[in-house]
Amino acid sequence: MAPHQFLKDVLITLMNELAQALQCTLTQDIPITHHMGITIERYNAQGLILKAPLIGNTNPKGTAFAGSINALVTLTGWGLIWLFLKELNIAGDVVIQNSWINYIHPVTDDFAAFCHRPGQDEIEKFEQGLRKKGKARMELSVEIRQGDEIAVEFKGRYVVHV
Repeated sequence: MAPHQFLKDVLITLMNELAQALQCTLTQDIPITHHMGITIERYNAQGLILKAPLIGNTNPKGTAFAGSINALVTLTGWGLIWLFLKELNIAGDVVIQNSWINYIHPVTDDFAAFCHRPGQDEIEKFEQGLRKKGKARMELSVEIRQGDEIAVEFKGRYVVHV
């Protein structure tokens, strides 16, 4: 096996293990995730995807309840920050400071939220803030798609205190 393939396999294994640890944390420490049926679909170099079933998360019109959507996108950003902390081997408390959400189209099926991984420069700045000041902020974007269209856009600013 080529060295680069070995490293790639190790990275995938590590990301899968971190995703499993995040799923346990979500289920045990944030009760709404269990009630909503939130699970991790994927964690990779592009970002994190959490998903939820439509059943149990509907409004009277049979589409996804805005509160469920908001919880999912907020937790997806929170989860990505949690994963960064694990990767950086830093213990810290993650909270959301503020957020903005745009409901563009009704969500009519099971839904998944994708949080884009920020660039390496932004992650390094975040790490430096945590290590030097004991706190840092990061803004993240999350989206939910229905087919090829964006149904929900979300931006959140998360704060971590070490």
